[in-house]
Amino acid sequence: MSPPDHQKRPSARCSSTACSSGPKRRRPRLTAPASAVAPGAGTAASPSSPWASMNGDLVRLIAWRVLAGDLLDYVRFRAVCPNWRSSTACPRGRGVINPRFHPRRWMMLPEGHGLYPAHGKLRGYIRFFNLDTGKFVRVKLPVFQDHCVLDSVDGLLVMRRDQDKAIRLFHPFTGDVVDLPPLGNLVTHINQDLPGASHPVHRFYYFGDVCTSFSASAAGVITVMLALGRVGCVAFATSQDQKWHLSTWTLSYCKSLSFQGKLYMVRMSFIPEENKDIFQVDPPQGDQGVGAGSSLPEPKLVAAIPADKLTYPIFLTECDSQILVAGYTDRLYSHMQVHRLADLASEKLVPVTSIGDKALFINDRSLSVSSTAALPGVVGDTIVLPSRKDGSLIQYHLGTGTWSRPMDGCITTGPVFGPSCLIYHIYTCCRREYWEQRATIQPEKSMQVASEEKLACRGLNDLRWSLP
Repeated sequence: MSPPDHQKRPSARCSSTACSSGPKRRRPRLTAPASAVAPGAGTAASPSSPWASMNGDLVRLIAWRVLAGDLLDYVRFRAVCPNWRSSTACPRGRGVINPRFHPRRWMMLPEGHGLYPAHGKLRGYIRFFNLDTGKFVRVKLPVFQDHCVLDSVDGLLVMRRDQDKAIRLFHPFTGDVVDLPPLGNLVTHINQDLPGASHPVHRFYYFGDVCTSFSASAAGVITVMLALGRVGCVAFATSQDQKWHLSTWTLSYCKSLSFQGKLYMVRMSFIPEENKDIFQVDPPQGDQGVGAGSSLPEPKLVAAIPADKLTYPIFLTECDSQILVAGYTDRLYSHMQVHRLADLASEKLVPVTSIGDKALFINDRSLSVSSTAALPGVVGDTIVLPSRKDGSLIQYHLGTGTWSRPMDGCITTGPVFGPSCLIYHIYTCCRREYWEQRATIQPEKSMQVASEEKLACRGLNDLRWSLP
């Protein structure tokens, strides 16, 4: 008999059991989408079909092109027939160390209604949605019973284990896990005069606001950097280290972004006349464990934003494989602009006039969401953020320079009772408190929420997929 879900723990090695528990049930095999299968191949290639006997090199070439779009399409491609499956690499066991298999544009969806991950009513299931296509999947992840999620980078979850505060990189679709040292040795670096810093539990509050960046070497060694927003420095370690190291420098009042294995940080000044600087933090050199990567390079100044261009606050967002810099242009917070970081680094101060079908959701973390993904409330060429006046969600239209309200309700001055619509669910991905395991908000679900979710996520509860 299988043990209860709350007694199961994911293996420290790459495991195929991290996303399943209980009696094993046969699941329907996914079929390749029309875009991934040649015309005439149908939903599955029969053994006598010429597609089933396609040359292995050609199958692999097509598979890599499919994988460049989305991991889910690659999974369906491999499920077409035994030949296609055997000719291509299985993501399981490579989900973390190989960037090709990262679920890059998939984001964990906070449930709202007080249903934090590991809540009993969810029965161990967690929902994810694709920021480009709007597709939803539901995966059973009992790992949340004794872990909390701190961050998400390239679709991977950065988890902290309750027992020893160890950090783990977790692939939600393959179950692959990479273990990193516990955070305990960093506690001594916290200023003991800070509120709660001397409490054995509350002191870990200062490790809650993190932005994670990681890279993998050819030998499979993972190097992770944690930008500790509440401490003002960066912690780093490799998968071979026994403890975390801390940067010898600090950057106060920073907004951080992970991009291509590096950290980008905005050092903002509250003095209106001062420039706002953007720094790049490279990973430490060397990946052989303790003593090899014990120092972090000094941050590199990549751009200085003139005070008359953008004022406090400034946000960094990844959009279409580039970094966008968004902020207000005046102290009255009446207009906003978006710049490319590459342009700012070249001292080109011409703002971006349009971001196409993308909408930028900005707060603690920032996301770019496609308006073509059939997600209700998402409008292209807009910036969605909370109002500085009353906390309600507002959106700025870059093309017209006007403001509007996507939906009613407040999201910052108190709990959002609902949330009232799907756009609020998306926005909670930018608010870290909605990811906390021990949330105390217990709102009631309104009829409006039930009807809109049913329309937007029809069949969501029956949609499950696993890697073949």
